[in-house]
Amino acid sequence: MTLQTPPPTTGPTAAAPGEPTPQEIRAVFIGLMIVLGLSALDQSIVATALPRIVGDLGGINHLSWVVTAYVLASTSTMPLYGKLSDQYGRKPLIYAAIAIFLIGSALCGLAQSLFQLIVFRAIQGLGAGGLLPLAQIIIGDLVPPAQRGRRQGAIVAVFAVCSVLGPVLGGVITDLLSWHWIFYVNLPVGAVAFVAIARALRRPHPTHARRIDYLGAMLLTGGTTAFLLMLALGGTEWPWRSPQIAALGATTALLTVLFVVHVRRAAEPVLPLDLFDNRVFLVACTVLSLTFMGLLGASLFFPLFFQVVMGITPSHSGFLTGPLMIGMVVSSLVNGRVLLRAGRYKPAQVGGLSVAVLAFAVLAWAIATAKSLAVIEPAIFALGLGLGLVMPNMTIAVQNALPAAHRGVGTATLAFFRSLGGLIGVTGAGAILSRQLRGAPGAASAAPSVHAEGGVPHITALSPEAHGALLDLYRHAIATTFTLGVCIVLAALIAILFLPELPLHSHHAPAAEGDGTKHKALRA
Repeated sequence: MTLQTPPPTTGPTAAAPGEPTPQEIRAVFIGLMIVLGLSALDQSIVATALPRIVGDLGGINHLSWVVTAYVLASTSTMPLYGKLSDQYGRKPLIYAAIAIFLIGSALCGLAQSLFQLIVFRAIQGLGAGGLLPLAQIIIGDLVPPAQRGRRQGAIVAVFAVCSVLGPVLGGVITDLLSWHWIFYVNLPVGAVAFVAIARALRRPHPTHARRIDYLGAMLLTGGTTAFLLMLALGGTEWPWRSPQIAALGATTALLTVLFVVHVRRAAEPVLPLDLFDNRVFLVACTVLSLTFMGLLGASLFFPLFFQVVMGITPSHSGFLTGPLMIGMVVSSLVNGRVLLRAGRYKPAQVGGLSVAVLAFAVLAWAIATAKSLAVIEPAIFALGLGLGLVMPNMTIAVQNALPAAHRGVGTATLAFFRSLGGLIGVTGAGAILSRQLRGAPGAASAAPSVHAEGGVPHITALSPEAHGALLDLYRHAIATTFTLGVCIVLAALIAILFLPELPLHSHHAPAAEGDGTKHKALRA
């Protein structure tokens, strides 16, 4: 079974008969932006409230699972939402995702123990896994690729703004009310989003074969979860060479093999392997996974660098990472207008990744040689500028290259690989940093306690010699992660050179000819 790339269409930019009007698109888009803001705010708000949660519920040794459970559940369910939306339509799935997310939020607010909170965060993540992919899929259904740049750019802008506002709102809500309200606040916002989408999203989406691949879904979810658990637990709960990690690795490999064998035989697989015969889709998944692997793996240590190495207070260090988000907002919004006029997506991505590689290199050099904020902050801004040119365009390229019957599963799988790359980057960078700190002589013995407990009070209590040695130790370790980021993003830049650039459709391409139709793959 292979996939056909729909032929490019030409014509005037006015809406064709049967296509949604600008008013309809605007109404749906507002509802989707509320949904995306809900998802983005939740992640950053919760991180701010974690210390207060530990104070009330205890269990500091398992605190990271409040975040990990959410990420595991949301990441592993992304492809399922895409495939089911292709089969049953977008509205039922976006309703289900919002409802599950809100139920999980209410349960989190009611949690009386850390174990309950972790379980309820997993339920919340089951709903969150559909919010971003389904929003991108619905936008893809409503807006032709040639006109989609501004819409996809706005998605990046929403996430960037919410990531800046989230910590502030989390601190205010936690101080004025309690940490329970960081979850309760989702309920009225989610209700508004639910009503807005219900009133605006009235056009039926053509559905396809309604055969649910239960076995494939179980194998895909099980294999993904085992792999993510291996990343989350390796080097923290269990050593990387422990029997438990080995068992998780073996489980991942076994379920992956069984999944591949199954989908090759299934009539309507949950994740068609023929998607990867499409070169646009294959290159896009590779580039986004590498990009987020480098970005999250390195940027995770911005706060650590600012607070421990430069001695900046936690409240001020948060503002110093703001240029990254500002750069992403600026470039994604400008890029949307340029893409709309030029009708091309590859040049902006190549340029964006080139800027990101240069910014990573400058940051690695500046951190290693103890340069001032006058060098570091512009490089952070440039990194955001570069990445803001990559992410929106990649989604447009994939949706433009896939037939309508596979647009949902293709978009969701792209989001899955992006999240997976980020998780691998975070885990790998953390392992590299820990290894650097353990392997260094002298002050290395003080490093784990500094890192674990925030660092600044312990550093100030050290002797001048130990203080200087410890700062050099952290500076070198963090610079190493950014050097690795240079290599990873450079690999993404090389990969994107192989991305075919197809003409963007000015109107929606016709849907697939029928349910379960076999298509011819794009081989450029």
